[in-house]
Amino acid sequence: MRSFCLLATLCAMAVGGAAASLAADLEHTKESLEAVKAKVAEKKAVLVDVRDKEEWNKGHIDGAIFLPLSEFRLRNKTAEMTKNLPGDRVLYTYCVVGMRSLKAAELLKKQGYEVRALKPGYEDLLKAGFPNASK
Repeated sequence: MRSFCLLATLCAMAVGGAAASLAADLEHTKESLEAVKAKVAEKKAVLVDVRDKEEWNKGHIDGAIFLPLSEFRLRNKTAEMTKNLPGDRVLYTYCVVGMRSLKAAELLKKQGYEVRALKPGYEDLLKAGFPNASK
């Protein structure tokens, strides 16, 4: 019984450690939207909209690259979908409330991009002064 408890404790620690490590890799950037806006204006970074097509069609940030997470997750489309992403700039992913931006950032990092997930969503970017492409 004691060895079973020890084994269970070690397994729980291993899983907890892996989960903590994963969580650390999946944090939103702490950079302010003003800093992000400045990097985009200086062409040091680009915004990557990972929302669905319907959301994009209702409005999007001028100059943002459209990369819907729902399609990007399909392994056979990865190379095709990322071919237009600049490899020499920071990619800032955004969605509605930041959850898809984390997953997209994780997938793009695996492709070798320097990427940071934004927690603020599309509406927050508009309020911060990012230009709306439809106006």
